[in-house]
Amino acid sequence: MDVILSALPLVFNPFTLMVIFACALFGMFIGAVPGLSATMATAMLVPITFYMDPVPAVGAIVAMSAMAIFASDIPAALIRIPGTAASAAYVDDLYRLTQKNKPGLGLGICVVTSAIGGVFGSLVLMLAAPQLAEVSLNFTSFEFFWLALLGLSAAVMLGSGSIVKSLMALCLGLMVASVGLDGSSGYPRFTYGQQSLLSGISFIPALIGFFAVPEIIRAIVHRDQNYQPKTISKVSELFEGLGKTLWQFRMNIMRGNLVGTVVGILPGAGSDVAAWISYAISKRFSKHPERYSKGNPEGLVDAGAANNSALSGAYVPAMVFGIPGDSITAIVIGVLYVKGLNPGPMVFINNAVEINAIFIVFILANLLMIPLGILAIMMAAPLLRVSKTALAPMILCFAIVGSFSIDLSATSIIIMIVVGVFAYLMEENGFPVAPAVLGLVMGTLVETNLITSLIKSDNNPLEFFERPIAGVLGVMTLSLWLIPPIIKLYRKSRMQGATP
Repeated sequence: MDVILSALPLVFNPFTLMVIFACALFGMFIGAVPGLSATMATAMLVPITFYMDPVPAVGAIVAMSAMAIFASDIPAALIRIPGTAASAAYVDDLYRLTQKNKPGLGLGICVVTSAIGGVFGSLVLMLAAPQLAEVSLNFTSFEFFWLALLGLSAAVMLGSGSIVKSLMALCLGLMVASVGLDGSSGYPRFTYGQQSLLSGISFIPALIGFFAVPEIIRAIVHRDQNYQPKTISKVSELFEGLGKTLWQFRMNIMRGNLVGTVVGILPGAGSDVAAWISYAISKRFSKHPERYSKGNPEGLVDAGAANNSALSGAYVPAMVFGIPGDSITAIVIGVLYVKGLNPGPMVFINNAVEINAIFIVFILANLLMIPLGILAIMMAAPLLRVSKTALAPMILCFAIVGSFSIDLSATSIIIMIVVGVFAYLMEENGFPVAPAVLGLVMGTLVETNLITSLIKSDNNPLEFFERPIAGVLGVMTLSLWLIPPIIKLYRKSRMQGATP
Protein backbone atom coordinates (compact mmCIF):
# COMPACT_ATOMS: atom_id res chain seq x y z
CA MET A 1 0.00 0.00 0.00
CA ASP A 2 2.86 2.37 0.79
CA VAL A 3 4.31 1.74 -2.67
CA ILE A 4 1.01 2.65 -4.33
CA LEU A 5 0.73 5.86 -2.27
CA SER A 6 4.27 6.76 -3.29
CA ALA A 7 3.38 6.11 -6.93
CA LEU A 8 0.33 8.42 -7.00
CA PRO A 9 2.36 11.70 -7.16
CA LEU A 10 4.25 10.35 -10.18
CA VAL A 11 0.94 9.97 -12.05
CA PHE A 12 -1.22 12.81 -10.78
CA ASN A 13 1.06 15.70 -11.60
CA PRO A 14 0.25 18.29 -14.29
CA PHE A 15 2.93 17.20 -16.77
CA THR A 16 2.09 13.46 -16.70
CA LEU A 17 -1.65 14.13 -16.95
CA MET A 18 -1.08 16.53 -19.85
CA VAL A 19 1.04 13.93 -21.68
CA ILE A 20 -1.57 11.21 -21.16
CA PHE A 21 -4.39 13.46 -22.38
CA ALA A 22 -2.48 14.71 -25.42
CA CYS A 23 -1.39 11.21 -26.47
CA ALA A 24 -4.94 9.91 -26.00
CA LEU A 25 -6.13 12.57 -28.46
CA PHE A 26 -3.32 11.58 -30.82
CA GLY A 27 -4.37 7.93 -30.55
CA MET A 28 -7.96 8.92 -31.26
CA PHE A 29 -6.87 10.52 -34.53
CA ILE A 30 -4.56 7.63 -35.49
CA GLY A 31 -7.22 4.99 -34.87
CA ALA A 32 -9.94 6.88 -36.75
CA VAL A 33 -7.86 7.21 -39.94
CA PRO A 34 -7.74 3.92 -41.87
CA GLY A 35 -4.19 2.83 -42.62
CA LEU A 36 -2.53 4.53 -39.64
CA SER A 37 -1.68 1.85 -37.09
CA ALA A 38 -1.08 2.11 -33.36
CA THR A 39 2.32 0.47 -33.88
CA MET A 40 3.35 3.18 -36.34
CA ALA A 41 2.19 5.88 -33.92
CA THR A 42 4.14 4.24 -31.09
CA ALA A 43 7.30 4.33 -33.18
CA MET A 44 6.65 8.03 -33.86
CA LEU A 45 6.34 8.69 -30.11
CA VAL A 46 9.63 7.02 -29.13
CA PRO A 47 11.94 9.99 -29.96
CA ILE A 48 9.70 12.26 -27.88
CA THR A 49 9.74 9.89 -24.89
CA PHE A 50 13.53 10.18 -24.66
CA TYR A 51 12.98 13.60 -23.04
CA MET A 52 10.48 12.32 -20.46
CA ASP A 53 10.69 10.49 -17.17
CA PRO A 54 9.79 6.77 -17.22
CA VAL A 55 6.17 7.10 -16.06
CA PRO A 56 4.98 9.75 -18.57
CA ALA A 57 7.04 8.04 -21.30
CA VAL A 58 5.30 4.69 -20.91
CA GLY A 59 2.01 6.42 -20.07
CA ALA A 60 2.11 8.22 -23.41
CA ILE A 61 2.34 4.92 -25.29
CA VAL A 62 -0.31 3.22 -23.14
CA ALA A 63 -2.86 6.03 -23.55
CA MET A 64 -2.22 6.39 -27.27
CA SER A 65 -2.48 2.67 -28.10
CA ALA A 66 -5.60 2.09 -25.96
CA MET A 67 -7.42 4.99 -27.60
CA ALA A 68 -6.28 4.01 -31.10
CA ILE A 69 -7.67 0.49 -30.75
CA PHE A 70 -11.10 1.83 -29.80
CA ALA A 71 -11.11 4.70 -32.29
CA SER A 72 -10.62 2.22 -35.13
CA ASP A 73 -14.23 1.15 -34.50
CA ILE A 74 -15.52 4.56 -35.62
CA PRO A 75 -14.70 4.28 -39.36
CA ALA A 76 -15.72 0.62 -39.15
CA ALA A 77 -19.20 1.69 -38.07
CA LEU A 78 -19.55 4.74 -40.33
CA ILE A 79 -17.98 3.63 -43.62
CA ARG A 80 -17.16 -0.09 -43.05
CA ILE A 81 -13.39 0.48 -43.01
CA PRO A 82 -11.69 -0.68 -39.80
CA GLY A 83 -8.92 1.63 -38.63
CA THR A 84 -6.89 -1.33 -37.33
CA ALA A 85 -6.94 -5.11 -37.75
CA ALA A 86 -8.55 -5.52 -34.31
CA SER A 87 -11.83 -4.06 -35.65
CA ALA A 88 -11.85 -6.22 -38.78
CA ALA A 89 -13.33 -9.19 -36.88
CA TYR A 90 -16.66 -7.46 -36.23
CA VAL A 91 -16.76 -4.72 -38.86
CA ASP A 92 -19.83 -6.26 -40.53
CA ASP A 93 -21.86 -6.19 -37.32
CA LEU A 94 -20.92 -2.58 -36.60
CA TYR A 95 -21.76 -1.43 -40.11
CA ARG A 96 -25.04 -3.36 -40.22
CA LEU A 97 -26.12 -1.69 -36.95
CA THR A 98 -25.47 1.67 -38.61
CA GLN A 99 -27.61 0.61 -41.57
CA LYS A 100 -30.35 -0.33 -39.09
CA ASN A 101 -30.27 3.25 -37.76
CA LYS A 102 -28.47 2.12 -34.59
CA PRO A 103 -24.96 3.61 -34.95
CA GLY A 104 -25.10 4.92 -31.39
CA LEU A 105 -25.75 1.48 -29.92
CA GLY A 106 -22.87 -0.13 -31.81
CA LEU A 107 -20.31 2.53 -30.94
CA GLY A 108 -21.65 2.83 -27.38
CA ILE A 109 -21.04 -0.90 -26.89
CA CYS A 110 -17.53 -0.54 -28.30
CA VAL A 111 -16.47 2.37 -26.10
CA VAL A 112 -17.85 0.91 -22.84
CA THR A 113 -16.65 -2.67 -23.40
CA SER A 114 -13.23 -1.41 -24.49
CA ALA A 115 -12.91 0.59 -21.27
CA ILE A 116 -14.09 -2.35 -19.16
CA GLY A 117 -11.72 -4.72 -20.94
CA GLY A 118 -8.80 -2.33 -20.53
CA VAL A 119 -9.42 -1.90 -16.80
CA PHE A 120 -9.82 -5.67 -16.35
CA GLY A 121 -6.57 -6.37 -18.19
CA SER A 122 -4.81 -3.71 -16.12
CA LEU A 123 -6.01 -5.28 -12.85
CA VAL A 124 -4.80 -8.69 -14.01
CA LEU A 125 -1.46 -7.13 -14.91
CA MET A 126 -1.19 -5.60 -11.44
CA LEU A 127 -2.26 -8.63 -9.44
CA ALA A 128 -1.03 -11.67 -11.31
CA ALA A 129 1.74 -10.66 -13.73
CA PRO A 130 4.51 -12.99 -12.46
CA GLN A 131 2.23 -16.04 -12.24
CA LEU A 132 0.61 -15.51 -15.65
CA ALA A 133 3.94 -14.84 -17.33
CA GLU A 134 5.12 -18.30 -16.32
CA VAL A 135 2.43 -19.81 -18.54
CA SER A 136 3.58 -17.90 -21.60
CA LEU A 137 7.18 -19.01 -20.97
CA ASN A 138 6.11 -22.61 -21.56
CA PHE A 139 5.17 -21.84 -25.15
CA THR A 140 7.46 -23.22 -27.84
CA SER A 141 7.02 -23.47 -31.61
CA PHE A 142 4.63 -26.41 -31.12
CA GLU A 143 2.24 -24.36 -28.99
CA PHE A 144 2.47 -21.35 -31.29
CA PHE A 145 1.72 -23.52 -34.31
CA TRP A 146 -1.45 -24.93 -32.76
CA LEU A 147 -2.52 -21.50 -31.51
CA ALA A 148 -2.11 -19.99 -34.97
CA LEU A 149 -3.92 -22.95 -36.56
CA LEU A 150 -6.72 -22.49 -34.04
CA GLY A 151 -6.94 -18.87 -35.19
CA LEU A 152 -7.21 -19.97 -38.80
CA SER A 153 -9.93 -22.42 -37.83
CA ALA A 154 -11.76 -19.52 -36.21
CA ALA A 155 -11.54 -17.68 -39.52
CA VAL A 156 -13.53 -20.43 -41.22
CA MET A 157 -16.08 -20.32 -38.41
CA LEU A 158 -16.41 -16.57 -38.88
CA GLY A 159 -17.18 -16.92 -42.58
CA SER A 160 -20.68 -15.72 -43.41
CA GLY A 161 -20.82 -17.98 -46.48
CA SER A 162 -20.44 -21.72 -46.85
CA ILE A 163 -17.55 -23.66 -45.34
CA VAL A 164 -16.13 -24.27 -48.82
CA LYS A 165 -16.17 -20.57 -49.71
CA SER A 166 -14.67 -19.69 -46.34
CA LEU A 167 -11.86 -22.20 -46.92
CA MET A 168 -11.20 -20.78 -50.38
CA ALA A 169 -11.03 -17.26 -48.92
CA LEU A 170 -8.67 -18.50 -46.21
CA CYS A 171 -6.42 -20.10 -48.83
CA LEU A 172 -6.30 -16.78 -50.71
CA GLY A 173 -5.13 -15.01 -47.54
CA LEU A 174 -2.50 -17.69 -46.90
CA MET A 175 -1.28 -17.40 -50.48
CA VAL A 176 -0.89 -13.63 -50.13
CA ALA A 177 0.96 -14.17 -46.82
CA SER A 178 3.43 -16.53 -48.56
CA VAL A 179 4.72 -13.83 -50.94
CA GLY A 180 8.34 -12.89 -50.24
CA LEU A 181 11.42 -14.73 -49.04
CA ASP A 182 10.99 -18.24 -47.69
CA GLY A 183 11.80 -18.07 -43.99
CA SER A 184 13.73 -21.35 -43.96
CA SER A 185 15.61 -21.33 -47.28
CA GLY A 186 15.63 -17.63 -48.18
CA TYR A 187 14.25 -18.44 -51.64
CA PRO A 188 11.93 -15.79 -53.15
CA ARG A 189 8.33 -16.90 -53.68
CA PHE A 190 5.71 -15.30 -55.96
CA THR A 191 7.78 -12.11 -56.33
CA TYR A 192 8.06 -12.32 -60.16
CA GLY A 193 11.38 -10.52 -60.07
CA GLN A 194 10.03 -7.52 -58.13
CA GLN A 195 12.52 -6.41 -55.47
CA SER A 196 9.79 -4.59 -53.54
CA LEU A 197 7.99 -7.90 -52.89
CA LEU A 198 10.97 -9.66 -51.29
CA SER A 199 9.89 -8.49 -47.85
CA GLY A 200 6.35 -9.78 -48.46
CA ILE A 201 2.98 -8.11 -48.81
CA SER A 202 2.65 -5.17 -46.42
CA PHE A 203 -0.28 -5.84 -44.12
CA ILE A 204 -1.68 -2.29 -43.85
CA PRO A 205 -2.06 -1.71 -47.64
CA ALA A 206 -3.64 -5.15 -47.95
CA LEU A 207 -6.02 -4.41 -45.07
CA ILE A 208 -7.02 -1.11 -46.67
CA GLY A 209 -7.50 -2.96 -49.95
CA PHE A 210 -9.70 -5.60 -48.36
CA PHE A 211 -12.08 -3.07 -46.80
CA ALA A 212 -11.71 0.38 -48.37
CA VAL A 213 -11.49 -0.34 -52.10
CA PRO A 214 -14.62 -2.56 -52.26
CA GLU A 215 -16.62 0.19 -50.57
CA ILE A 216 -15.33 2.76 -53.08
CA ILE A 217 -16.19 0.51 -56.02
CA ARG A 218 -19.58 -0.32 -54.53
CA ALA A 219 -20.37 3.35 -53.92
CA ILE A 220 -19.71 4.10 -57.60
CA VAL A 221 -21.40 1.02 -59.06
CA HIS A 222 -24.46 1.19 -56.83
CA ARG A 223 -24.64 4.95 -56.45
CA ASP A 224 -28.44 4.94 -56.54
CA GLN A 225 -28.54 2.40 -53.70
CA ASN A 226 -26.44 4.39 -51.23
CA TYR A 227 -28.11 4.18 -47.85
CA GLN A 228 -28.34 7.30 -45.68
CA PRO A 229 -28.38 6.12 -42.06
CA LYS A 230 -29.48 8.03 -39.02
CA THR A 231 -26.90 10.41 -37.57
CA ILE A 232 -25.85 10.70 -33.93
CA SER A 233 -27.03 14.14 -32.93
CA LYS A 234 -27.04 13.74 -29.13
CA VAL A 235 -24.76 12.02 -26.65
CA SER A 236 -27.82 10.31 -25.15
CA GLU A 237 -28.21 8.28 -28.36
CA LEU A 238 -25.02 6.41 -27.49
CA PHE A 239 -26.73 5.08 -24.37
CA GLU A 240 -30.18 4.22 -25.76
CA GLY A 241 -30.62 0.52 -25.02
CA LEU A 242 -26.95 0.25 -24.03
CA GLY A 243 -27.54 -0.66 -20.39
CA LYS A 244 -30.05 -3.36 -21.33
CA THR A 245 -27.71 -4.82 -23.95
CA LEU A 246 -24.66 -4.87 -21.66
CA TRP A 247 -26.67 -6.48 -18.86
CA GLN A 248 -28.09 -9.07 -21.25
CA PHE A 249 -24.59 -10.04 -22.39
CA ARG A 250 -22.78 -9.49 -19.08
CA MET A 251 -21.28 -12.99 -19.20
CA ASN A 252 -20.01 -12.26 -22.71
CA ILE A 253 -18.15 -9.23 -21.35
CA MET A 254 -16.45 -11.37 -18.73
CA ARG A 255 -15.61 -14.05 -21.30
CA GLY A 256 -14.20 -11.44 -23.69
CA ASN A 257 -12.10 -9.99 -20.86
CA LEU A 258 -10.66 -13.41 -20.01
CA VAL A 259 -10.02 -14.43 -23.63
CA GLY A 260 -8.41 -11.07 -24.45
CA THR A 261 -6.14 -11.13 -21.41
CA VAL A 262 -5.03 -14.73 -21.95
CA VAL A 263 -4.37 -14.21 -25.67
CA GLY A 264 -2.62 -10.91 -24.97
CA ILE A 265 -0.25 -12.61 -22.55
CA LEU A 266 0.86 -15.05 -25.25
CA PRO A 267 3.86 -13.51 -27.04
CA GLY A 268 3.17 -12.49 -30.62
CA ALA A 269 -0.64 -12.72 -30.45
CA GLY A 270 -1.87 -9.16 -29.83
CA SER A 271 -5.26 -7.47 -29.76
CA ASP A 272 -6.18 -8.32 -33.36
CA VAL A 273 -5.84 -12.08 -32.78
CA ALA A 274 -7.68 -11.70 -29.45
CA ALA A 275 -10.60 -9.98 -31.18
CA TRP A 276 -10.85 -12.69 -33.86
CA ILE A 277 -10.71 -15.56 -31.38
CA SER A 278 -13.13 -13.91 -28.93
CA TYR A 279 -15.62 -13.20 -31.72
CA ALA A 280 -15.34 -16.80 -32.97
CA ILE A 281 -15.88 -18.22 -29.46
CA SER A 282 -18.88 -15.92 -29.02
CA LYS A 283 -20.42 -17.17 -32.26
CA ARG A 284 -19.66 -20.78 -31.42
CA PHE A 285 -21.49 -20.67 -28.09
CA SER A 286 -24.27 -18.29 -29.09
CA LYS A 287 -27.89 -19.40 -29.18
CA HIS A 288 -28.31 -17.46 -32.42
CA PRO A 289 -25.07 -17.81 -34.48
CA GLU A 290 -27.00 -17.08 -37.67
CA ARG A 291 -27.36 -13.44 -36.55
CA TYR A 292 -23.62 -12.79 -36.56
CA SER A 293 -22.26 -10.46 -39.28
CA LYS A 294 -25.80 -9.11 -39.63
CA GLY A 295 -25.80 -6.40 -36.97
CA ASN A 296 -25.74 -8.58 -33.85
CA PRO A 297 -24.46 -6.77 -30.70
CA GLU A 298 -23.48 -10.04 -28.98
CA GLY A 299 -20.27 -10.46 -30.97
CA LEU A 300 -19.40 -6.77 -30.45
CA VAL A 301 -19.54 -7.21 -26.68
CA ASP A 302 -17.12 -10.15 -26.71
CA ALA A 303 -14.62 -8.76 -29.22
CA GLY A 304 -14.78 -5.18 -27.87
CA ALA A 305 -13.87 -6.38 -24.38
CA ALA A 306 -11.09 -8.59 -25.77
CA ASN A 307 -9.48 -5.76 -27.77
CA ASN A 308 -8.22 -3.66 -24.90
CA SER A 309 -7.83 -6.38 -22.29
CA ALA A 310 -5.32 -7.96 -24.71
CA LEU A 311 -3.37 -4.69 -24.84
CA SER A 312 -2.85 -4.80 -21.08
CA GLY A 313 -2.19 -8.54 -21.11
CA ALA A 314 0.63 -8.09 -23.62
CA TYR A 315 2.58 -6.14 -20.99
CA VAL A 316 2.75 -9.17 -18.66
CA PRO A 317 5.56 -11.03 -20.48
CA ALA A 318 7.08 -7.70 -21.56
CA MET A 319 7.58 -6.37 -18.04
CA VAL A 320 8.24 -9.60 -16.17
CA PHE A 321 10.54 -11.36 -18.65
CA GLY A 322 11.29 -8.86 -21.39
CA ILE A 323 9.36 -10.91 -23.96
CA PRO A 324 7.21 -8.67 -26.19
CA GLY A 325 3.54 -9.63 -26.25
CA ASP A 326 2.98 -7.68 -29.47
CA SER A 327 4.69 -5.14 -31.71
CA ILE A 328 3.80 -2.23 -29.40
CA THR A 329 5.32 -3.84 -26.31
CA ALA A 330 8.41 -4.69 -28.37
CA ILE A 331 8.93 -0.93 -28.73
CA VAL A 332 8.04 -0.33 -25.07
CA ILE A 333 10.74 -2.78 -23.94
CA GLY A 334 13.32 -0.62 -25.70
CA VAL A 335 11.93 2.49 -23.97
CA LEU A 336 12.09 0.73 -20.57
CA TYR A 337 15.75 -0.17 -21.11
CA VAL A 338 16.57 3.41 -22.07
CA LYS A 339 14.84 4.62 -18.89
CA GLY A 340 16.76 2.18 -16.68
CA LEU A 341 13.69 0.01 -15.96
CA ASN A 342 15.25 -3.22 -17.22
CA PRO A 343 12.38 -5.71 -17.74
CA GLY A 344 12.64 -8.81 -15.59
CA PRO A 345 11.49 -10.23 -12.25
CA MET A 346 13.75 -7.82 -10.33
CA VAL A 347 12.09 -4.73 -11.81
CA PHE A 348 9.20 -5.19 -9.36
CA ILE A 349 11.67 -4.95 -6.47
CA ASN A 350 14.22 -2.42 -7.71
CA ASN A 351 11.70 -0.07 -9.33
CA ALA A 352 8.50 -0.88 -7.44
CA VAL A 353 7.25 2.72 -7.27
CA GLU A 354 7.70 3.41 -11.00
CA ILE A 355 6.10 0.08 -12.00
CA ASN A 356 3.07 0.68 -9.79
CA ALA A 357 2.78 4.19 -11.21
CA ILE A 358 2.69 2.65 -14.71
CA PHE A 359 -0.08 0.28 -13.54
CA ILE A 360 -2.11 3.26 -12.34
CA VAL A 361 -1.60 4.92 -15.73
CA PHE A 362 -3.11 1.84 -17.38
CA ILE A 363 -6.32 2.21 -15.39
CA LEU A 364 -6.43 6.00 -15.85
CA ALA A 365 -5.94 5.75 -19.62
CA ASN A 366 -8.76 3.23 -19.99
CA LEU A 367 -11.14 5.27 -17.85
CA LEU A 368 -10.27 8.33 -19.94
CA MET A 369 -11.38 6.35 -22.98
CA ILE A 370 -15.09 6.84 -22.24
CA PRO A 371 -15.26 10.67 -22.30
CA LEU A 372 -12.72 10.97 -25.11
CA GLY A 373 -14.40 8.15 -27.00
CA ILE A 374 -17.76 9.92 -26.83
CA LEU A 375 -16.05 13.10 -28.05
CA ALA A 376 -14.51 11.21 -30.97
CA ILE A 377 -17.85 9.64 -31.93
CA MET A 378 -19.69 12.96 -31.87
CA MET A 379 -16.98 14.63 -33.97
CA ALA A 380 -17.08 11.84 -36.54
CA ALA A 381 -20.88 11.51 -36.65
CA PRO A 382 -21.41 14.24 -39.31
CA LEU A 383 -19.71 11.91 -41.82
CA LEU A 384 -22.94 9.92 -41.80
CA ARG A 385 -24.77 12.85 -43.43
CA VAL A 386 -22.61 12.60 -46.53
CA SER A 387 -23.47 10.04 -49.20
CA LYS A 388 -20.97 7.32 -50.00
CA THR A 389 -20.66 8.61 -53.55
CA ALA A 390 -19.44 11.97 -52.24
CA LEU A 391 -17.20 10.29 -49.66
CA ALA A 392 -15.60 7.90 -52.16
CA PRO A 393 -12.92 10.34 -53.47
CA MET A 394 -11.94 11.37 -49.92
CA ILE A 395 -11.81 7.73 -48.78
CA LEU A 396 -9.65 6.91 -51.80
CA CYS A 397 -7.25 9.75 -50.93
CA PHE A 398 -6.92 8.55 -47.32
CA ALA A 399 -6.45 4.98 -48.55
CA ILE A 400 -3.68 5.99 -50.95
CA VAL A 401 -1.90 8.16 -48.36
CA GLY A 402 -2.24 5.45 -45.69
CA SER A 403 -0.84 2.77 -48.03
CA PHE A 404 1.99 4.94 -49.35
CA SER A 405 3.04 6.04 -45.84
CA ILE A 406 3.98 2.47 -44.83
CA ASP A 407 7.22 2.30 -46.81
CA LEU A 408 6.96 5.32 -49.16
CA SER A 409 6.62 3.00 -52.14
CA ALA A 410 4.18 2.97 -55.04
CA THR A 411 4.11 -0.83 -54.68
CA SER A 412 1.96 -0.45 -51.57
CA ILE A 413 -0.63 1.48 -53.57
CA ILE A 414 -0.64 -1.23 -56.27
CA ILE A 415 -1.05 -3.90 -53.56
CA MET A 416 -3.99 -2.00 -52.10
CA ILE A 417 -5.74 -1.72 -55.49
CA VAL A 418 -5.15 -5.34 -56.57
CA VAL A 419 -6.26 -6.77 -53.22
CA GLY A 420 -9.25 -4.42 -53.19
CA VAL A 421 -10.47 -5.53 -56.61
CA PHE A 422 -10.16 -9.19 -55.55
CA ALA A 423 -12.05 -8.42 -52.32
CA TYR A 424 -14.85 -6.70 -54.26
CA LEU A 425 -15.21 -9.67 -56.61
CA MET A 426 -15.21 -12.04 -53.63
CA GLU A 427 -17.98 -10.19 -51.83
CA GLU A 428 -20.08 -9.85 -54.98
CA ASN A 429 -19.92 -13.64 -55.38
CA GLY A 430 -20.64 -14.54 -51.76
CA PHE A 431 -17.09 -15.20 -50.57
CA PRO A 432 -16.41 -13.80 -47.05
CA VAL A 433 -13.45 -11.44 -46.68
CA ALA A 434 -12.81 -12.12 -42.96
CA PRO A 435 -11.07 -15.52 -43.43
CA ALA A 436 -8.79 -14.04 -46.09
CA VAL A 437 -7.76 -11.22 -43.75
CA LEU A 438 -6.94 -13.59 -40.89
CA GLY A 439 -5.10 -15.89 -43.30
CA LEU A 440 -2.91 -12.93 -44.20
CA VAL A 441 -2.32 -12.06 -40.52
CA MET A 442 -1.60 -15.59 -39.28
CA GLY A 443 -0.02 -17.18 -42.37
CA THR A 444 3.60 -16.35 -41.53
CA LEU A 445 3.14 -17.40 -37.90
CA VAL A 446 1.75 -20.80 -38.94
CA GLU A 447 4.46 -21.46 -41.52
CA THR A 448 7.41 -20.38 -39.36
CA ASN A 449 6.36 -22.42 -36.34
CA LEU A 450 5.39 -25.45 -38.45
CA ILE A 451 8.82 -25.58 -40.11
CA THR A 452 10.61 -25.01 -36.78
CA SER A 453 8.55 -27.74 -35.10
CA LEU A 454 9.17 -30.23 -37.94
CA ILE A 455 12.92 -29.62 -37.69
CA LYS A 456 12.83 -30.11 -33.90
CA SER A 457 10.74 -33.29 -34.14
CA ASP A 458 12.61 -34.75 -37.12
CA ASN A 459 9.27 -34.86 -38.99
CA ASN A 460 7.60 -36.91 -36.25
CA PRO A 461 3.95 -35.69 -36.01
CA LEU A 462 3.43 -37.32 -32.59
CA GLU A 463 5.78 -34.78 -30.98
CA PHE A 464 3.25 -32.06 -31.80
CA PHE A 465 1.08 -33.56 -29.02
CA GLU A 466 3.71 -34.58 -26.45
CA ARG A 467 3.87 -31.28 -24.56
CA PRO A 468 0.79 -30.75 -22.32
CA ILE A 469 -0.22 -27.30 -23.60
CA ALA A 470 0.50 -28.24 -27.22
CA GLY A 471 -1.55 -31.41 -26.79
CA VAL A 472 -4.56 -29.50 -25.45
CA LEU A 473 -4.38 -26.90 -28.22
CA GLY A 474 -3.90 -29.62 -30.82
CA VAL A 475 -6.92 -31.61 -29.63
CA MET A 476 -9.02 -28.42 -29.53
CA THR A 477 -8.04 -27.51 -33.09
CA LEU A 478 -8.62 -30.99 -34.51
CA SER A 479 -11.94 -31.25 -32.65
CA LEU A 480 -13.02 -27.99 -34.21
CA TRP A 481 -12.54 -29.51 -37.65
CA LEU A 482 -13.65 -33.11 -37.02
CA ILE A 483 -16.63 -32.84 -34.68
CA PRO A 484 -18.99 -30.82 -36.99
CA PRO A 485 -18.72 -33.24 -39.97
CA ILE A 486 -19.02 -36.24 -37.62
CA ILE A 487 -22.21 -34.78 -36.11
CA LYS A 488 -23.51 -34.05 -39.60
CA LEU A 489 -22.85 -37.63 -40.75
CA TYR A 490 -24.42 -39.00 -37.58
CA ARG A 491 -27.59 -36.98 -38.09
CA LYS A 492 -27.71 -37.96 -41.75
CA SER A 493 -27.39 -41.65 -40.89
CA ARG A 494 -30.15 -41.35 -38.28
CA MET A 495 -32.45 -39.66 -40.78
CA GLN A 496 -31.75 -42.41 -43.32
CA GLY A 497 -32.35 -45.06 -40.66
CA ALA A 498 -35.64 -43.46 -39.67
CA THR A 499 -36.83 -43.34 -43.29
CA PRO A 500 -38.99 -46.40 -44.06
